[in-house]
Amino acid sequence: MTRIRTQTKYVLCIENRNCDDLEKGKVYPLLPDAKAKRDGYVRVIDESGEDYLYPESHFVVLDLPAEARAALRAAS
Repeated sequence: MTRIRTQTKYVLCIENRNCDDLEKGKVYPLLPDAKAKRDGYVRVIDESGEDYLYPESHFVVLDLPAEARAALRAAS
């Protein structure tokens, strides 16, 4: 069986209004969710350690080098 490896993407929180489990300025892992994206949301792993949907406008996607992605994965 061939396993396709995808690069983990990360987002930076720029707004946390009405979202107690988000911290402005913090980087969060982004999980793929096509339906959420169509509806204007993103799925991230928040401060609770669980994945939830948040408004896409609360984040910017980060284009990180491989070393930075590896460091973030190791820290979580």
